[in-house]
Amino acid sequence: MEIKEIQINAKKLQKYLELKTFPLAIKLLKEEKEIPLEAKRPLKDFSHHLSLCQAFAISRREGIPLAMLKEDMWCFYPVIGLGMAEVPQYFLEGNSRYPRLAKSIKAGKNWAESLPRFDTGKYKGIIFIPLHKTTFGPDLILVYCNPTQLTQIFKAVTWIDGNDVNCRLSGDVGCVYSIVPALQNKQFQVTIPCMGDRVRGLAEENEMIFSFPIDRLGNLVEGLETLDSNNEGIPYKFKHLPEYKLKESYIKISKLMGMDLGNEY
Repeated sequence: MEIKEIQINAKKLQKYLELKTFPLAIKLLKEEKEIPLEAKRPLKDFSHHLSLCQAFAISRREGIPLAMLKEDMWCFYPVIGLGMAEVPQYFLEGNSRYPRLAKSIKAGKNWAESLPRFDTGKYKGIIFIPLHKTTFGPDLILVYCNPTQLTQIFKAVTWIDGNDVNCRLSGDVGCVYSIVPALQNKQFQVTIPCMGDRVRGLAEENEMIFSFPIDRLGNLVEGLETLDSNNEGIPYKFKHLPEYKLKESYIKISKLMGMDLGNEY
């Protein structure tokens, strides 16, 4: 997809979902030289490190393009998940979890070993920018949304091919879960912002993360656009009516199952 087309679809994504913050274009870097000149580096430009969720918050709220290598990171989880360094055995043994977040060292070990991650050395860094301003072809798109917006996204996803979103959920390490599985599986991914994102990255209580590879953007936006044109878009029009008017397909299927729709139908 050409950059101009990505930018146009970004504006449509924001329009049809009525998003509060910018969707982010994310690219994983194999070399430092891939970082564009306009991107800010936390340590170099702000004189301090950032956790990845904090950097996401800055970019999606303020529109600032940011790039992070291992030396910019304050939280070790994305360093492990994105394959920026060798995973310490101490981590794999479960010591990051037990006893605070795991019943036993074995439980901690199970979680640590199963954390989604790329092979060590695959990537050296990450860059992100609001999708409508992107100057590069992203690998992934990341959207912070509320449950109503997520419902609309799911409707657009099933419009594409009839398939629901199947994904792995966790209460921890939202930055890793929103990136790695989506790219490894080449599928849509829903992620719950972790406590770090809530407390330090300013993710609101009703926010979720929806992410997907760039090649899914066109179909997703087409689905949202179609729903909107069929009066199935946001904002929803709330009507609490008994025996509300049914669509023709609902009537037919209900009758085929012998449901009682009364004399009107």
